[in-house]
Amino acid sequence: MEIHPTAVVSPGAELAEDVIIRPYSVIGPHVKIGSGSVIGPHAVIDGWTSIGARNQVFPFSTIGGPPQDLGYSGEETRLVLGDDNVIRENVTISRGTVNGGGVTVIGNRNLFMAYAHVAHDCKIGDRVILANATTLAGHVQIDDCAILGGMVAIHQFVRIGRYSFIGGMSGLRMDMPPFMLAFGAPAKLYGPNLVGLKRNGFSPEAIQLLKKSYRIIFRSGLSLKDAVEKIEQEVGMTPDVQHLVEFMQRRSKRGITRDSV
Repeated sequence: MEIHPTAVVSPGAELAEDVIIRPYSVIGPHVKIGSGSVIGPHAVIDGWTSIGARNQVFPFSTIGGPPQDLGYSGEETRLVLGDDNVIRENVTISRGTVNGGGVTVIGNRNLFMAYAHVAHDCKIGDRVILANATTLAGHVQIDDCAILGGMVAIHQFVRIGRYSFIGGMSGLRMDMPPFMLAFGAPAKLYGPNLVGLKRNGFSPEAIQLLKKSYRIIFRSGLSLKDAVEKIEQEVGMTPDVQHLVEFMQRRSKRGITRDSV
């Protein structure tokens, strides 16, 4: 274990033997940090926070701080962070609230760029990218491989589907369907995330089926029920199409982001 003499590490903290703590960092009494993790200078990790293996926390980040919620009264709520995440400079990630389930959960291999903020009770999957100064309100759910551009703002209780892309400086106030691209304030859909799907190894056939499904759901003028029936008849329920349909059918607190035209 390598702990710089200027760092302040509580005796109650649990650190793996090969954790590195850089100068002037502060580690609270209820923190657990897994093997291979590096905590950069001036970082603060506090609260009931569990950090997995091989995470990198860059300078001036605050991880596991109390939620920015007026109803929070110091309860024992948690932040759970997975493995291989990169948390760049000045990122803030809050732990959960009692009313929100008590825990903020972040998966594996995510990249949070400088000044990104993850609020209380958010649920983030794997391989998600939050670009610089992206802000999540409380209770946001982001599924695997979604990318949010710089200075994007997400309303509370919004769901963001897998492999979706939200362009920089957008404001998302409704749920973002998987596999799609959106931009604007408020954000609107601009069709499937073609570049992202190709980069992630989706076959031309799979992309074509998602394009057909998108046109039926968002541009045909059909009700969702009738659109699903048409997809079953004309497209077929591949796993990706099925996932898109199920996302649309799931009950939403915020509604669904719609097409740009």
